[in-house]
Amino acid sequence: MSYGFTNFKIEPYSEVKGEQLNKYRIIRNDGTDANHTLSEGESTFITFLYFMQLTKESTNKEFVNKKKIIIMDDPISSLDSNILYLVSAMIKELIIEIKNGDSDVEQLFIFTHNVYFHKEASFINGRTMEDRDVNFWIVRKNNGISKIQSYEMVNPISSTYELLWKELREDKNISAVSMQNTMRRIIENYFKIIGKKRDDYILSKFKTKEEKNVCESLLYWINDGSHTIYDDLNIDMNSDISDIFKRIFRDIFDKTGHIEHYNMMMGISE
Repeated sequence: MSYGFTNFKIEPYSEVKGEQLNKYRIIRNDGTDANHTLSEGESTFITFLYFMQLTKESTNKEFVNKKKIIIMDDPISSLDSNILYLVSAMIKELIIEIKNGDSDVEQLFIFTHNVYFHKEASFINGRTMEDRDVNFWIVRKNNGISKIQSYEMVNPISSTYELLWKELREDKNISAVSMQNTMRRIIENYFKIIGKKRDDYILSKFKTKEEKNVCESLLYWINDGSHTIYDDLNIDMNSDISDIFKRIFRDIFDKTGHIEHYNMMMGISE
C-alpha cells in the first residue's frame, strides 16, 4: 500500500527463497529500502497504520478481543500537516463505522492538545450535531492541578480563537500568568492578524502611565516571544493584578471601538 502524502510505500515481500508469508517491507518511491531512513514522523505514521489495522482484527484473532475499547493519545504527534489530514480521515472513518454499528469497537477515547486535529476528527461531514453517543471533555491544568470539565454532547471547540475566549469565560481559577498569555494571543489574533492594527494605535487609546504599562505588557510579548511579564511593568502590586489585566483587556476593545465583539465573546448581554 502507498499513500499520496508520503514518499514511501509498504509492500509484501516476494515469496522467494523460503521467505515467510505475511511479512512486509518499507521502501521509498524509487524502490530503495527505507528501513533506516525513516523520520520520526514517518515512524509514527507507520505505527499508527499498524494500530488502525489492529482495530479491524487484521492479525491473529486469538489475541484480539472481539469487543474493544480504543484509546488514542495525540496520534498526530510529530506528523506534518499533510499526514495530519490523512490520519484525521482514517479516524473519522472509524468513528462513522462505530456509529453505524459496523465495528466491534465498544468505545473510542481520543486525547489531543491540538485544536486543529480536534476539529478535523470531530467534524463529521462538516458539522458537529449533538449525538447521544458522543461526549466531550476539556482537561485544564493550573498550578500543577488538573481539572476535567464535561460538556456532554456539545462540542466546546470550534476554533483556537474561540477556545482562548472560552478559557477567560469559564476558568475561574486561571492564574495571572495564564490569563495574561491568553489575553495576549487574543489581541494578536484580533487586532494584529485580522485587524492589521499596530501597537502604537492601541497604546494611543490609553492616557495614564499605569494603563499604558499594563497594555504594553500585553503587546510586547507578542513581538519578542517572552513568557514573562514585561520588565518595565510599573503598577501598584497591592492591587489584584488579575483585576488590572481584566480591566485593561476590556478597555483595549472598548477604547478601539470593538466593545461589541468583547461582549459577544465573553457572553455579556449589552
